[in-house]
Amino acid sequence: MSDGAPVVVTALDPETAAAVLPRDLRERLGEFTEPGGSVAREGPAGLARADLLITGWGSPVLTEEFLAAAPRLRGVFHAAGSVKGLVTPAVWERGIVVSSAAEANAGPVSDYAFALITLAAKRALATAAAYEAYGREGWPGFRERRGGDGLTIGVIGASRIGRKVMDRLRASDAGYRILLHDPYAAGSVDLETLCGKSSIITLHAPELPETRHLLNAERLALIPDGGTVVNTARGSLIDTDALTRECASGRLDAFLDVTEPEPLEQGHPLLALPNVMVTPHIVGAQGSEVRRLGAWVVEEIERWVRGLPLLGRVEGSELHRLA
Repeated sequence: MSDGAPVVVTALDPETAAAVLPRDLRERLGEFTEPGGSVAREGPAGLARADLLITGWGSPVLTEEFLAAAPRLRGVFHAAGSVKGLVTPAVWERGIVVSSAAEANAGPVSDYAFALITLAAKRALATAAAYEAYGREGWPGFRERRGGDGLTIGVIGASRIGRKVMDRLRASDAGYRILLHDPYAAGSVDLETLCGKSSIITLHAPELPETRHLLNAERLALIPDGGTVVNTARGSLIDTDALTRECASGRLDAFLDVTEPEPLEQGHPLLALPNVMVTPHIVGAQGSEVRRLGAWVVEEIERWVRGLPLLGRVEGSELHRLA
């Protein structure tokens, strides 16, 4: 290192690195780190020099063997959301600091989820399907049309994304009523109450053994007729077979950016139902948006260099309850 500046190495493939860390961000990073650090995936020689490592989608798992090749490593800065598939106990045993850009990734996710809730409030999928099937005669009459004002929205999970979605709901002129289920949050209601009273349910809970099939057949059956399920979290939170039955009957609509399994097999009924929209896990930062993740990581590394508290720090003791 020159002048004590840390060497930063990335575990990103060149294409991803170029998108996440374009030239202006690389130049900014070089202002407070070793200019010789690389922004392309490094082999063993590069890891041996690394003080800090930038990871992201597609990065190798930080196993004990991987870390053995990086004896100087002191910090991992993840230019993506969850670090669950990245870190191992060896990371915590080494005392390596871990930070995630999950906060930066939460922006696109919450924007997308709120947009889907807005569509769901007007039952856009079912209405469009009727128009396609019957032309103008399929349009609902004015009295049959539904707007969003005063609807009850059930939010499952007060995660950083769940909280951002609730902030957007509260700021809306629609006067949404919000019910929240989260065992760690004040004001949480039980799932049965939430399902029974919510016209729209949006999921923002982590994937844990205890959250598997939170929306099972019994709870889906409690959702009022014409309700909508929005899932931008994890596919395992919903019993896919039970949701398929409810949507196929026309009783519920669904917007699904994640599914179980993922992707759904070709010919799966959910892919053909007119009141269901399935998107291919695009809710997080995409395309031009991934620069936000790089900007967050560069700012976070600067905080680390200057001895300031990290905004995205992940503690091993908290990992079990994170997404």
